[in-house]
Amino acid sequence: MPRGLDLIRLLADGDYHSGAAIAQGLGLSRTAVWKALRKATDHYGLALESAPGRGYRLSTPLELLDPALILGALCPAGGARLARLEIHDQLASTNDRLMADAALSAPAGTVCLAERQTAGRGRRGRTWVSPFGTNLYLSLLWRYPFGPAAVGGVSLAAGAAVAGVLGRLGVADLGLKWPNDLLWRHRKLGGLLLEVAGEAQGPSHLVVGLGLNLRLEADQGQAIDQPWADLREALGGTAPGRNRLAAALIEGLLEMLECYGDLGLKPFLGEWAGFDLLRGQRVRLQQGERLIVGDYAGIDPDGALRLHTAEGLQRFHSGEVSVRFGD
Repeated sequence: MPRGLDLIRLLADGDYHSGAAIAQGLGLSRTAVWKALRKATDHYGLALESAPGRGYRLSTPLELLDPALILGALCPAGGARLARLEIHDQLASTNDRLMADAALSAPAGTVCLAERQTAGRGRRGRTWVSPFGTNLYLSLLWRYPFGPAAVGGVSLAAGAAVAGVLGRLGVADLGLKWPNDLLWRHRKLGGLLLEVAGEAQGPSHLVVGLGLNLRLEADQGQAIDQPWADLREALGGTAPGRNRLAAALIEGLLEMLECYGDLGLKPFLGEWAGFDLLRGQRVRLQQGERLIVGDYAGIDPDGALRLHTAEGLQRFHSGEVSVRFGD
């Protein structure tokens, strides 16, 4: 609904706007303003306030995604790696969009963001809660000359890259839970979803999807099936600017994807180890109907998780299992 998005952009600053000003700015009649505002805010799941003599405003200001601000915040190397930037007000899934683009020969370095996802996904088919205009839903496409089997370690490299970016922005107490959960004080802050396709011997293409909570209200988080956190809390009450953060993450992830193509996972293992929450832990792995319990024994050079179990040392890859702490 293009007219609805125009209304949201007008109100995004959180200030009151008079009905007359809205009508004039968007070419509406005064009588149509209230109906259009209610329709737009209901569609995007936003709370609208009105006050006699003052007009209308959103209950919570929004920093909407702006391609000019994102591109302007990229360093020269980041800008050189970025081939195309897509920003959508709403998609089913940014990953789905880029997997479709990849099949149509979109270049490596294509990046897609959305203000809202209607069918956002985490690992193993879980729903990713994706309200409008508050968090980041970001996917990146990259292409490699080798086959999909060599891409498995990107999940860990991406987690290390995201945690590194957030750490440099001042977020403390971050941790990574193999293979791709980003936690703050052991609560879910973000997650990665990797999807790959290609020929067995290469080439292949990979989409790295990132969902990151910036500002998530309690009612919005009710559908999340585990303890969660957002960057507003992690940074003491102030969420970072979405456009600046998006640029920093795009830079970090594109640099990682290029480096992985040249050197594999090895350059990222040290940074991963610094964020590794499983170190020294007793771990429960769910593999289909099978429950496996053991002591964590670190990560192999290919990204597989090692576990000392009653049957000896075992290795597991990320697509096979769900990981939990404790006995």
